[in-house]
Amino acid sequence: MLNKSEVFNMSENLLGKNIPEAELIALDEKGPKKVKFSELKGAPALLLFFPLVNTGVCHSEMCSIRDSIQRYNSLKTRVIAVSVDSPFAWKLWAEKEGFKFEFWSDFNKEASNKLGCIYEELVGLKGVSKRSAFIVDAKGIIQYAWISEDSKKLPLFDEIVSVLQKL
Repeated sequence: MLNKSEVFNMSENLLGKNIPEAELIALDEKGPKKVKFSELKGAPALLLFFPLVNTGVCHSEMCSIRDSIQRYNSLKTRVIAVSVDSPFAWKLWAEKEGFKFEFWSDFNKEASNKLGCIYEELVGLKGVSKRSAFIVDAKGIIQYAWISEDSKKLPLFDEIVSVLQKL
């Protein structure tokens, strides 16, 4: 079931293993809160790392997820977008665009570094997440990893759904 399509960096070594623990920040009605990957156990999760909020290709990717969220809901999959932006920037963008899925901020770059999906520099900005997709099963095991070196390339959504259907 593991898929190595376009896997780069150290992430290939993570397939079939527990997702490494990392602390990120989410925003709920009470404000910012710490979240960890260990909280993903119990249901499949799709983690979509992307470079920056409110930018062209990232906008297309998030709109694609927004427009097909029922597909992921029917597969009982938790969809979580992740970038190094602040959760407050995401909240404004999400409200404007109608994004109803979760966002976890990797502002401190812990998750991006541990998963090997971080640019040293992208358009003059250091430490931006690479466009990546990870499927974590209900036990916290990475079943799929895709990391693009090309920030303009979108994840392979049909391939992602195919993997999710097999979980």
